[in-house]
Amino acid sequence: MAQSAVDGSSSVLFRVVNRVAIVTLSRPKALNALSHDMILILGAILRRCRDDSEVVAVVLRGAGDKAFCAGGDVRSLYEKALSNDRNWVQFFADEYRLDYAIHTFPKPVIALLDGITMGGGMGLAQGAWLRVATERSKLAMPEARIGLVPDVGASHFLSRLPAGAALYLALSGATLSGPESVSLGLADVCVPSEWLAGFEERLVATPRSRLDLAVPDVLHRSLHTVFGAGPQAETECSVPRLLPAINAHFAPSKAVTDIVQSLADSVEVEEDSVRKDWLGRTRDALANNSPLMLHVTRESILRGREAPLGECFRRELDVVMRCVEEGDFVEGVRARLIDKDNRPAWRPASLAEVDQDRVRHFLSSPWSESNHPLADIERNFP
Repeated sequence: MAQSAVDGSSSVLFRVVNRVAIVTLSRPKALNALSHDMILILGAILRRCRDDSEVVAVVLRGAGDKAFCAGGDVRSLYEKALSNDRNWVQFFADEYRLDYAIHTFPKPVIALLDGITMGGGMGLAQGAWLRVATERSKLAMPEARIGLVPDVGASHFLSRLPAGAALYLALSGATLSGPESVSLGLADVCVPSEWLAGFEERLVATPRSRLDLAVPDVLHRSLHTVFGAGPQAETECSVPRLLPAINAHFAPSKAVTDIVQSLADSVEVEEDSVRKDWLGRTRDALANNSPLMLHVTRESILRGREAPLGECFRRELDVVMRCVEEGDFVEGVRARLIDKDNRPAWRPASLAEVDQDRVRHFLSSPWSESNHPLADIERNFP
């Protein structure tokens, strides 16, 4: 089937190749960042693919060679927040429903994480059955940098990691390479981008009899052969060497202030150059992020380890609502993305000034249980 735009939009392209739907996020100049229209279109595509017996799997990919998806359209959300336009709430609610649908989709979803995969891109990717990274992959959840909390299901998908690694990624916003993502469990395989570029030819050459939902084991093996069974990409992977330090400094028993202090103390005496560099970069990252959001993020990630998927999405929407209307989001976007002075005036300005009652407030819901925008997410999603 020829590739076509969906609903007149050129931002999402769709076609079916040998019973496999190929969905392309097509905003390469914006690093395939998600607009609200794209989210709605993707939801409609998932419904179509779910109900079409001739579609046995869905592939999510990004146009261009720089990004799978760099996140949500933060500038648009910023403008809505400034004008007191609450339509931004629907953006997040629809995005979370889309992510939930991928996590629970009845057919295999394959996410091709070639290039930048951050924020909303991670939301699309982490619910996929097969997550394929390359040597160009850059995975991260950097929300605390702009006064938000890692969302799009992060409190759920990071719960699959050791607690220390989950807190490290959420609090620091650290960027992982393809091999590092595999080592931590945020990607399943890492293949060369050149090999991945030839997946359509391999898909066309796959016998139709091997792409049958009635024989799931054969279907899964065939899809893995097409997308994930290539040579492994070879790039440096420092995470395994750093994992003991990550788990020690970001132990779940430590408060954020304790984490920052332990990083600062250790960097002064560390002799190993790799660990010393990591300690300094990580300390600096936390020092530049929103103090309030660091406290809220820690609590959100730890709570997510004990919560079902739907509850994680509801709580994340609660926190995002607080961040935009009462917190540091507007100031963070202004400083990082609009004026680019990189001097956000966080409220409060330091970790020591963060009131734990305010942290609990940010984790509370502004909606009653029955009126929550995601009250029915387990029953009603794309």
